[in-house]
Amino acid sequence: MVLVIDPQIAGISGDMLLCSLVDLGADKNRIITGINQSEKFLSNSIIEKIDFEKIQKHGIQSFQLILEINESVHERKGSEIKKAIADSVLTLGLSQTAKTFAESCINTLISSESTIHGIPEESVHFHEASGIDTLVDIVGISIALDDLKLFDEKVFCMPVSVGGGSVTFSHGTMSNPASAILEIFKNSNLIINGNNANEELTTPTGACVLVNLAHESVEFYPPMKIHSIGYGAGQKDFETFSNVLKIVRGSENPFEIDSVKVLETNVDDVSGEILGNLIEKIMEKNALDVSICPGITKKGRPTNLISVICTDSSIDEILDTLVLETGTLGVRVSDSNRFIVNRSMHDTNLTVSGSSFQINYKKFSFKGKIDFKIEFDDLKKISNVLDKSIRETDVLLRKEIEQLENNNDDKSC
Repeated sequence: MVLVIDPQIAGISGDMLLCSLVDLGADKNRIITGINQSEKFLSNSIIEKIDFEKIQKHGIQSFQLILEINESVHERKGSEIKKAIADSVLTLGLSQTAKTFAESCINTLISSESTIHGIPEESVHFHEASGIDTLVDIVGISIALDDLKLFDEKVFCMPVSVGGGSVTFSHGTMSNPASAILEIFKNSNLIINGNNANEELTTPTGACVLVNLAHESVEFYPPMKIHSIGYGAGQKDFETFSNVLKIVRGSENPFEIDSVKVLETNVDDVSGEILGNLIEKIMEKNALDVSICPGITKKGRPTNLISVICTDSSIDEILDTLVLETGTLGVRVSDSNRFIVNRSMHDTNLTVSGSSFQINYKKFSFKGKIDFKIEFDDLKKISNVLDKSIRETDVLLRKEIEQLENNNDDKSC
């Protein structure tokens, strides 16, 4: 099962995610009871009313949080709210995963404030996040995720809309997104987008929840069969769009999905020897694959299209190698999502014709069928030692590995 969080248009706040989880099927009575039990851990704050109501938000039927509170504080130490959240999730008997998640969310918020202001975490004071609504959001979301068993599922997040313009708060006026939002998303795998809303669309609490919940950022919905959809409304109203967070739950396609960089360049004045050497050099830079295809370009010129697949971590070194080795004056870079069959790496020691070898092979399964592929470098090395062709060596080793796999299956039974 997978969950897709879609904050592309309206961004995300803690209460929007909480409401969308209720719409998805989380037990709202359990959430309300748990939040009411947590009230006692935060002094000078009283929840006078809490409920979830169905409303129409710019044409979209969604749940909205109704929260009426009475509190006499405008500033709290971050450590006070952290303790209140920790005591709450402990008292409510949530799973260990839920407890860890709740504490990670508030830790992220405290850490961002500590970094921005250059003070120790124990000295952090909250202003906008000082109210009991921060506890309501984090504890409520933890209860809802636990209730729906979503901690066991893979969570994807679409690009996060943060709005635009400027924001004014306790530290004055600054451009949006504010420093806290940027700090929270820094070094996460999530993508943010601005727009012309001229409002803060993503709150610090919403951002903290996302970076601790989402496993992967995607630009498009993954292949999935949709089971349920939840809509959570924010408090603000906008003329041009619904201020609603959408989350989608479903079953995943049997493929894994990842995102890679594709580098391409055309060269028309490079010899075959240089191109052959280029492939080796690029693969040494941790490229995932390299291909070179002949073609015809403008004015009938023959050319070679060099195409490289790589990850973000290796792109800089590979770009350097392409330019230095070929003299190309430009490289096209694009993002591409891949569907990948689930696979795992295995190794075993086999004795063949009196010689012992360590063999690495990739095992994969698809729609109930299991197969494996021996690493080519191992095939090449062993074929030379045995003085056999690579094809003969592959057949010989496959028989040995198949027998070994069958024996292991028998033992597991």
